[in-house]
Amino acid sequence: MRRQEIKVVYVSTYIPKKCGIATFCKDVTNAINLLNPYALAEIMVVDEPEEELEYPWETKYKIIKNDLNTYLQAAEYINQSGCDIVMIEHEFGIFGGQHGEYIVPFLEATDKPTVLTCHTIPENKSGEDGQLLKRIIENCKMIVVMMEQSKKKLIKKYEIEAKKIAVIPHGTPDLTFESTERMKKKRKISNRLVLGNINLLTETKGVEYTLEAIAEIAKKYPEVMAVIVGQTHPALKRYQGEKYRNFLKRKVRQLGIKKNVRFINRYVSLKELIDWLKTMDFYVTPYLDPQQSSSGALAYAIGAGKVCISTPYKYAREVLAEERGVLVPYRNSKAIAKAVTDLWENEEEREKIRHKAYSYGRHMTWAAVALQHLDLFREVIKKNGKK
Repeated sequence: MRRQEIKVVYVSTYIPKKCGIATFCKDVTNAINLLNPYALAEIMVVDEPEEELEYPWETKYKIIKNDLNTYLQAAEYINQSGCDIVMIEHEFGIFGGQHGEYIVPFLEATDKPTVLTCHTIPENKSGEDGQLLKRIIENCKMIVVMMEQSKKKLIKKYEIEAKKIAVIPHGTPDLTFESTERMKKKRKISNRLVLGNINLLTETKGVEYTLEAIAEIAKKYPEVMAVIVGQTHPALKRYQGEKYRNFLKRKVRQLGIKKNVRFINRYVSLKELIDWLKTMDFYVTPYLDPQQSSSGALAYAIGAGKVCISTPYKYAREVLAEERGVLVPYRNSKAIAKAVTDLWENEEEREKIRHKAYSYGRHMTWAAVALQHLDLFREVIKKNGKK
């Protein structure tokens, strides 16, 4: 028996734009399409024409980020379409207007039920970002967040009804649980202790603390190696060039660890990303923003069964709880170094953490995440009196 098809239009940035939300939208729609093949996802992309991007076939409509008229025209396009649901991937900086306010008239003009994925929740609900988020939420049927703490925050600080909020984790590829030896051998680094991370590089990633930790670890394990994978975030590069990356390179020289650090300065494919994950003994996220409520990079590392070492930002505190990883203080390279060396010398503890992380990651596979989205869409459609 053919399952009910659900026609969804997703409003988001999208590949080939190099940003986390664009990649997330591609990954989640790919997974949903596999379970909903008779109504493939349509993308309404938020575009910045100066980037001159060529979008794939599933991109059916362009909203010009800083042109309010295109938001209203997009709403009319949706109203005339046969879609059942509009899904907004919201992050501050994506939409035009002050603080991204152009999304509000779009929502007000749309007569289809709307679901919002809330990638960031401002700490101050009375600030301009917080007030805007409240206006956006008022115009949506359901809100998706990626962790329980975000749901509690919306209920307590933003006074949103619990029944309006769904918790769906950040997705991960369905990876096998394996040792690092095969990939290390392939890269001819079999004898090395490898740690690193994979990100679009920005100052908030705190990579300098990983480098300082490498210098400390190298005193005991001179074969240690850090791999910093990913290009500088395009938005940062537009305004600062390679200022942060050059700072990191100077730090490497000052610390005398040139032989212990490798920068992969490009936006890597999913296959290469997974290969690097499989090479790392430790995945380190020394991020500096305590309020960060999602991290695709950390989610992928958990899904791969990595030993994750992280500062205690909100997302890390939740997903690495119950001994699924190690939390270290902010801006503390010595704590990172100690966590790595202690666990490198204790294989039993290391494997226990890996198995707990991998087990937790089973409910975060893209297939599981897609199923939860489709269940939510059906619930919204039913409440809206359709189908």
